[in-house]
Amino acid sequence: MRRVRFSVAMSLDGYIAGPKGEYDWIVMDPDIDFGALFKDFDTVLMGRKSYEAARQQGSGGMLGMQAFVFSRTLRQRDCPDVTVSDTPEATVPELKVGDGKDIWLFGGGGLFRSLLDLGLVDTVEVAIIPVLLGSGVPLLPHPAARAKLRLTGHRVYEKTGTTALEYVVV
Repeated sequence: MRRVRFSVAMSLDGYIAGPKGEYDWIVMDPDIDFGALFKDFDTVLMGRKSYEAARQQGSGGMLGMQAFVFSRTLRQRDCPDVTVSDTPEATVPELKVGDGKDIWLFGGGGLFRSLLDLGLVDTVEVAIIPVLLGSGVPLLPHPAARAKLRLTGHRVYEKTGTTALEYVVV
């Protein structure tokens, strides 16, 4: 079965984006092999806000992966480069039992919270960037249910001070 992996950068004080949605604080450590990471995925899940931000950057289709956007307001005819769904509780389980590589849950704390509440997130992989933002988009927006995690891996990147933590949802 394919896994849904929430892989995200986070500030030390728990934000995945700044107060205006900015992410210029995320440092790119030269020792992180993003090419190897992306090879693990062939499907990406996004909420509307993350999709619209990616589309503004010119990468709405997300690196050639099959992309699913969960939204109650977007329409499929307006988003030809992705599949639009308003039913993650139906779409994600179908993806998980299908053929393919792991599924990347990209950005969007709200979508993360929704899928976590539905029991559809398998791993949480957080790269903690050594910066304090003070406010912004939280990793897990309120209200959220408690979720138990078990540490399965960790690594400290000495050049930037980034710490990568990998957890399985139990």
